[in-house]
Amino acid sequence: MKTTTLARIKKLVYPFTRLLSPKDVVLNYSRGRRYFLKKLEDESLPKINYEPPKLLGRTLWGLKFRSPIMNAAGMDKNFRLYFLFFTQGAGGYLGGTTTYNPRKGNEKEGLYLPFVAYRKSGAASNFLGLPNDGDEIISARMRFAYKNEEFATGISVMGSPDIKDEDERLEKLIEGMKMYKDIGFIEMNESCPNTSHKQDVGLESRLKFVKENFLDSRERKLPVIVKFSNDTEIDQVPFLLDLLFKFGFDGVNFGNTSTDYEGYKDSIDKSERPIYDYFTKTFKGGVSGRPLKDSSLMLASIAVRYLKKGGPKQEFHVIRTGGIENAEDIKESEREGISLNQWFTGYWAGFDTYHHRVYEQIYQNLLK
Repeated sequence: MKTTTLARIKKLVYPFTRLLSPKDVVLNYSRGRRYFLKKLEDESLPKINYEPPKLLGRTLWGLKFRSPIMNAAGMDKNFRLYFLFFTQGAGGYLGGTTTYNPRKGNEKEGLYLPFVAYRKSGAASNFLGLPNDGDEIISARMRFAYKNEEFATGISVMGSPDIKDEDERLEKLIEGMKMYKDIGFIEMNESCPNTSHKQDVGLESRLKFVKENFLDSRERKLPVIVKFSNDTEIDQVPFLLDLLFKFGFDGVNFGNTSTDYEGYKDSIDKSERPIYDYFTKTFKGGVSGRPLKDSSLMLASIAVRYLKKGGPKQEFHVIRTGGIENAEDIKESEREGISLNQWFTGYWAGFDTYHHRVYEQIYQNLLK
């Protein structure tokens, strides 16, 4: 069965999930998601091979992005969907998040890689735990893509949470980053609610370590950006940017999923709140999608304004992730001077309706 058919079935069946217990909804969504992704990875490429309108292209750090929107980290952890996203018309590609050590991912309550979508709310929850094949395997798998100069390709990386010693974790992070030395850009994930890794503990020392052991020894100007959470406090933004400016990083991404479960609860449709409560109390994890739209825009906009007051000597860009689901969201980012958008939950919701023309419909509305 084709994934487009599965998407249609999923859309038709969803209203009947109200007849199931929250536990059963999460169980079926988690298993169904793994099955769907495996089918998508194995499926033949669609014949559309859509090329984004040229006027939507942009160049950041000398890299060519075909449009201002691309996939976020977590959508393709093991570099299996690169050609699919290219064929659909994505602006660029981001793999990962990867870690030095291969990771199986989270399992809890007898459920592997817990995930659920709240379709009415345009949101989702996940407790995935960075499942990936490890830097050595993934970097080798990606090498052929590095030479595609018309399609900016990046990798999201993070220190392996299973390495308990902080010094060893940082050393292995650097080893992993060096494996991607020929890639277009690197995104350091400093905010992952599915692990015990905390952005506010030793952040400055970690950034300094990366500067001294990677940034300062780059053979070429390989851009490295840092991703922070959508839960970042507004008054933290100048401090975080000053650190990135000081240590020679090339950009910032706001943000990742959220753990502010009570704060976003009102954004969840009442019919879906029992599922939301069950997931966030049982698995915790991160909330993504439409509820994060305002926070991602606010944080990224504040970062742009601060950057304009007096940025670093190096080229520096602000990226927005969280709640991106339509052309108007991208237009809002453009008005604020945000350089690039990444989507996750919005992409999958769009795929259910537009299938492999999910990017094409965005661009058509973007040009109106």
